[in-house]
Amino acid sequence: MNVKKVASERILSVDIMRGLTLLLMLFVNDLFEPGVPAWLLHTKVDVDGMGLADWVFPGFLFIVGVSVPYAIRSRLNEGESKRQIIGHIAVRTLSLLIIGVYIVNIERLNELLTGMSSYAWAILLYVGVFLIWNNYPDRQEQRIFFALKGLGLVIMLILAFIFRAGEPGNVLWLETSWWGILGLIGWGYFVAALASLLLNGQIVALLCLWIFFVILNVLSSSGTLVWPEMINSVFGVVLDGNIPSIVLIGVIVGILIKSEKLAKEKIVFLISLMGTFSLLLGFFLRNWFILSKIGGTPSWAFVCNGISLLIYVFLYFLVDIKRYSTRWGNLFRFAGRNSLTTYLAPDVIYFVCWGWGISFFYKQTSSQLLAIGGSMIWAFLMLGFAWLLTRMHIRLKL
Repeated sequence: MNVKKVASERILSVDIMRGLTLLLMLFVNDLFEPGVPAWLLHTKVDVDGMGLADWVFPGFLFIVGVSVPYAIRSRLNEGESKRQIIGHIAVRTLSLLIIGVYIVNIERLNELLTGMSSYAWAILLYVGVFLIWNNYPDRQEQRIFFALKGLGLVIMLILAFIFRAGEPGNVLWLETSWWGILGLIGWGYFVAALASLLLNGQIVALLCLWIFFVILNVLSSSGTLVWPEMINSVFGVVLDGNIPSIVLIGVIVGILIKSEKLAKEKIVFLISLMGTFSLLLGFFLRNWFILSKIGGTPSWAFVCNGISLLIYVFLYFLVDIKRYSTRWGNLFRFAGRNSLTTYLAPDVIYFVCWGWGISFFYKQTSSQLLAIGGSMIWAFLMLGFAWLLTRMHIRLKL
């Protein structure tokens, strides 16, 4: 089955689900662990189970995959060659990996060896990121904008140069570690985008590739397949198979919903069937693999994909078929279209507050309602903060 023809109208449910997952990311990241129920949090390593926080990230990965076929088809329709698109994919992936590595190293920084507080280093990092990757307006002041990008690059290079981790006598530098959330998204995007482009939207070929990554994930999780450290330290996210198996399901769904050959009712049926099958297979695999986000087990991937598929098909039916998406979806659509800004901007506020010793009053253990409600209000406020930044022409675009 080769689905090449793409509808021109935007699929609103994609933006809304991306916005919803971003809201939940901000919410679960802000939760004060001692003061909220365990089912909202990440499950501990080696524990068989999952909380809300364990689904949010794979939910975002799934919707990244859904978006990819549309973005690639759009570039092809604009006359870009495959070589140009591969270049764009490489630049975008590298950008996510670089930002992810910088962020994941913040907590490793040794303030004494670096000569700077971790809060100041982090704030300067985010300033550099926004200066380099901001989507500047198309105006005559291009020289100024170019200079700002250059300033951001200088800031990030200096931060890398002065960074020190470890202890005296065992001084360490920046490490890729687990790549950070943005790095993981970068690797997932890389696989999804290349697969979508090079396989020309052929669903059978994409399914075969997805099965290949599922097998990799099973072999890796069982300990049957172990890669050399030199290879695993760089390409481990891809070779583990877990994240590619999540994002490729999104790619397949993206191709389905863009097809003009399938009736929308049939698309709803197919995605619902996929979601149900994923859930059942995930719980079946639980007989051999625990549900573990940290472990990246195949059972966890299937259960998360099942949840994502069923949530998405509900939104697709509600928004793109029944057209119930007026006012309630506007804020989520905005966040979904400005995902990187929405995700990163709150961190600046965190580091400024922590650096000044400003506490968040709702982060306490005496009232779960206050702790949960405070984090939810914070998440909505951060959506508003991102909206305000875009009004000021501060909007990240890779």
